[in-house]
Amino acid sequence: MTVLTTLIVALFFCILPTPCKSDATPPHATIRGRLRLPDPNAPLNSTRLTLNDGSLTTYTLPDGSFVFHRVPPGVHLLDVQSREHHFSQVKIQLLEEAMDAPKCVEYVYPGATKQAVPHPLELTAHASYQYYEPRDGFSILGIFKNPMLLMMVVMGGMMFMMPKMMENLDPEQKEQMQRQLEMQQDPTKMLSQMWGEFTGTGSEEQPAPVVERKPSAKAGAKTARRGKRD
Repeated sequence: MTVLTTLIVALFFCILPTPCKSDATPPHATIRGRLRLPDPNAPLNSTRLTLNDGSLTTYTLPDGSFVFHRVPPGVHLLDVQSREHHFSQVKIQLLEEAMDAPKCVEYVYPGATKQAVPHPLELTAHASYQYYEPRDGFSILGIFKNPMLLMMVVMGGMMFMMPKMMENLDPEQKEQMQRQLEMQQDPTKMLSQMWGEFTGTGSEEQPAPVVERKPSAKAGAKTARRGKRD
């Protein structure tokens, strides 16, 4: 019975159909395009392009054309990694039943209005990047915009006008200005005046004390003699 059972099981497995291995490869497509500059005579350096943040990478040829081989079905985002020019982003949709007709949508920048574009892609640069501010040329008017020069001109004008202004001042005002100049030369006086103004106890000039002179003995004798004569 054991041998008979084994033969029956072996015969059963031989009769069952064995699964066939499929030689069919997964569908894939080829994405083609070309980069252009606004000036057709301007040279375009070799530029790197990526799909889905680097899952597929390619570079442009001298004429600006590029090719992505064996792109699987799905939605892919194409970026132009250019350091000199700004190109649009392109979203590419590949369906398994229509791999030869990809649907492409162009975005000038993330969040901008979308626009359908045909395949093969033709992408033109929108602008050029400027990393440095252009240097201004020499200008005579630019010299007068220098703050140091303006300060020197103002100080020179004040030095020229100060004597004329002093001539028109009253003697009291001249004396007051001289005191202020002396205080500026002596910082201690200026600080003491500022402290007096802040506290309200400014030092007022007190009159010099009057020294009383006592009459001498000789002067008293002279006055006594004059009295006796009279």
